[in-house]
Amino acid sequence: MLLMSETVENLILDLLEWVARKERTYQETMDAWRTSRPRLPVWEDANDRGLVEGASANGRSLVRLTPAGIALLNERRSENCPKRVTHSRVNE
Repeated sequence: MLLMSETVENLILDLLEWVARKERTYQETMDAWRTSRPRLPVWEDANDRGLVEGASANGRSLVRLTPAGIALLNERRSENCPKRVTHSRVNE
């Protein structure tokens, strides 16, 4: 079970990086990350942990990183990637 937990955690970090790269709509995020597989609840876990949030802009539903999501991404990826994330965007 530990291996599955590590897999989900790594996929959550991948989701956070994906959201941070550019503005993502809710539909785009659901199409890419929602799963019906109970053993890989990537979107559901990230949402339940408060790492991502929904927002509305110009009549569109968007997905953004929360401050907790930004902090986790920066903490976990800082050794492997010199880029820092702020406000759901990756900065050089």
